[in-house]
Amino acid sequence: MGMGIKNGEIYKMNKFLTEILQQPKALNDTLEYYSGDEGLKKLKNISDLFQKGNFQKIIFTGMGSSYFSSYAASCLFNSLGINSFAVNTSELLYYNLSLITENTLLVCVSQSGESIEVVKIFDALPANITCIGVSNDEKSSLAKKAKEVLLSRAGKEDMTSTKTFTSITLLMFVLGWYIANKWDKEKIAQTQKLAADFGPLVESCIQAASERLDFFGEVDFMQFIGRGPSFASVRQSELMFKEATQIPSAGTLGGEFRHGPMEMVKPGFKSVLFASEGKTFNQSVKMAADIVKYHGKVLVITNKAFQIDDKNAKIITINQPDEFLFAVQNIVPVQLMVNSLGLAKGLEPGNFINGGKVTLME
Repeated sequence: MGMGIKNGEIYKMNKFLTEILQQPKALNDTLEYYSGDEGLKKLKNISDLFQKGNFQKIIFTGMGSSYFSSYAASCLFNSLGINSFAVNTSELLYYNLSLITENTLLVCVSQSGESIEVVKIFDALPANITCIGVSNDEKSSLAKKAKEVLLSRAGKEDMTSTKTFTSITLLMFVLGWYIANKWDKEKIAQTQKLAADFGPLVESCIQAASERLDFFGEVDFMQFIGRGPSFASVRQSELMFKEATQIPSAGTLGGEFRHGPMEMVKPGFKSVLFASEGKTFNQSVKMAADIVKYHGKVLVITNKAFQIDDKNAKIITINQPDEFLFAVQNIVPVQLMVNSLGLAKGLEPGNFINGGKVTLME
């Protein structure tokens, strides 16, 4: 049996679900802005800055969801031949500051633009360091302190990150494509289709919410697994589970899961695995099969059709061939699962109790 949520409760509106439903507009508004003259000018300013600055590397940094988006962005930039990596801002501030040199372009990512670690890092930076900001708030400290700032058009968000996470991730992909001279009509059309497909995807996940709760039954721990840009979705899923359902969870790289955590898999083990068509699709499919082999349950979110004929496996296929755009869409089934689990536990999904939306204390 599932967690006892009634059919009507799946559709019960709350702030978290409202913000999930606002994602198509948030993505479309962001894309529309950065396909127009004003947005293209901002992209060009940063591209020119990068080209003329003799930068040897880009460091993306952020906290929480912004750090996860940074990881996905770094995967894209490296795939485009632009040397980059992502570092958690707190770790960068206290343990890795020497990584930042005058040949580093620092990209600080913060949805609110007020996260304490992101604000503090500006005080620690030498004067000759160039910092770009990516945020959802044009009046924030980050927007004021960065040399240039890219703003998503997600609108105000009060609950656990949904629309700001997907919009900022996509926005940083847009920046990478622009710098690499790939933000053309074809890529713009491809991303616009993604925004158009978001609404039907959300609706289909709402319709299937009860079925997925029944598949997992009582949940006291959830494991998330993925590779490449989808690892951002893994970590965001882990965070949403902890914040919005108060259920313990873990997010692990697919390769790392083989190195020990596989020992957890046994009857009662429950997991979500992101399997993207690309360099590690076969490894991900093999892992899903092994989880079932050891009698664990796995929900596979993928963009390439395949089958596992076992009652302990369910597969969600999203029609998105691009591995990076898939990393924007594949979080949706988990968002809706989190909403349903929160309601089933009698919680207000995504509401903060022991902290707040913006972290102002270390």
